[in-house]
Amino acid sequence: MGLSIRASFFRSVTLAASAALLINSMPASAQTTSPVPTHQGPDSVADLAAGLLDAVVNISTSQNVKNDDQAPMPQVPEGSPFQDFFDEFFKGQGGEGGNRQRTVNSLGSGFVIDPTGFIVTNNHVIEGADDIEINFANGSKLKAKLIGTDTKTDLAVLKVEPKKPLTAVPFGDSRQMRIGDWVMAIGNPFGLGGTVTVGIISARGRNINAGPYDNFIQTDAAINRGNSGGPLFNMKGEVIGINTAIISPSGGSIGIGFSVPTELAENVINQLRDFGETRRGWLGVRIQPVTADIAESLKMETPKGALIAGVIKGGPVDGGQIKIGDVIIKFDGRDVIEMRDLPRVVAESPVGKAVDVVIIRDGKEMTVKVTLGRLEDGENLADAEATPVPQIQEGTDQAEPPAADLPASDVVLGMKLAALDADNRKSFGISEDVEGVVITEVQPQSAAAERRIASGDVIVEIGQEAMKTPDDVSARVEELKADGRRNALLMIANKTGELRFVTVRME
Repeated sequence: MGLSIRASFFRSVTLAASAALLINSMPASAQTTSPVPTHQGPDSVADLAAGLLDAVVNISTSQNVKNDDQAPMPQVPEGSPFQDFFDEFFKGQGGEGGNRQRTVNSLGSGFVIDPTGFIVTNNHVIEGADDIEINFANGSKLKAKLIGTDTKTDLAVLKVEPKKPLTAVPFGDSRQMRIGDWVMAIGNPFGLGGTVTVGIISARGRNINAGPYDNFIQTDAAINRGNSGGPLFNMKGEVIGINTAIISPSGGSIGIGFSVPTELAENVINQLRDFGETRRGWLGVRIQPVTADIAESLKMETPKGALIAGVIKGGPVDGGQIKIGDVIIKFDGRDVIEMRDLPRVVAESPVGKAVDVVIIRDGKEMTVKVTLGRLEDGENLADAEATPVPQIQEGTDQAEPPAADLPASDVVLGMKLAALDADNRKSFGISEDVEGVVITEVQPQSAAAERRIASGDVIVEIGQEAMKTPDDVSARVEELKADGRRNALLMIANKTGELRFVTVRME
């Protein structure tokens, strides 16, 4: 190592000397040329950090956990020199067997958002805690009360009762941040309080499958275990993210950290602070992505938006404002580029707000107005709507029913079809409210099999036209082929009536 460092040093000196000779040999006019401006990072973040350190806290939690270990406590001989050690180690664990209790401790970070004592952190930092203690930069400690949590964004709000106002930090607008902007993280990695790291925004809008509203800021500022719940600052000293997750094979920082942006977090935090719970907007639809094949089937120039695959009965748009098969491309003035954009923009909208929604229906763009419900109420409604799968009575044959003996003309796109009569409903356990043409068999390696269509599924629509008989299916497929379509867009219902859209090759 020493040799390589030394060699590198000498190369640098040699290059520097050569550069100096080159400059000295230049004409005077050339030497006075203005240097090319370079963009550098901040000279120092000391002044910025000094004003923020007092607002960042260490969060210590403890949780009493029942010990499921049924093994008895170790026994030591009377008068053994280890007697005191064992007595101390097992003290308070309640004797033998599963009655023993043990205490689990964890550490995390947080930050003060109000001088009166409101503190923000991650939900996973305090989840299940029996005791929460806040450790401040000046060494003081206060017990904290949990005000509210939101598992969907992994956020929590705590409250302490300080004797004098606390140092608080403001929220900034994460939407103004660009890739390459400098950011600073402050937290308590591995229990080391008040640690400052600096980096840049590496990416925006990251989806790491952590929740339904993933929109993370990615940064290379060092974030480690214990940083969870700590703030990510811009160079104005404003919080633009809450540090939540890292990618790390080793458990330490490898320069890939993720923060919940304030554009998503601020509204959630305000609701938790004011109400102790979230109050998100709700549209009352089930959605799926618009793939390139689906876009082509719907005569869309580019795949974008969210395809409506279901409408919740009793929901905000159950009156027909939005229908199954519509594609939402804009919501309340905000573009819906990908399917995952829609749940986020709807959730960020106030309950009861009337909004304009731009949709594509039957190949035409139109605007409809809807009034939002509340997501928390809607989740209960959606659960109640779910139809249980019919149970097969004990003693009956539970094997899949054989495929119907159908003429060859009823084999379409690799599927054998039959009318959905009472016998087929009973055989496949199909709900009474499902209408369409039942699929009795799917040929292996066919176009339908590629899309995971299975026997017992029901074709409800093809190309946005309702299907009643196997002949309807055959005729509609031929129409689409004659129209030059390469794919058929099928609306498929499963046995319980849950809908989805699939595209099947017709070539």
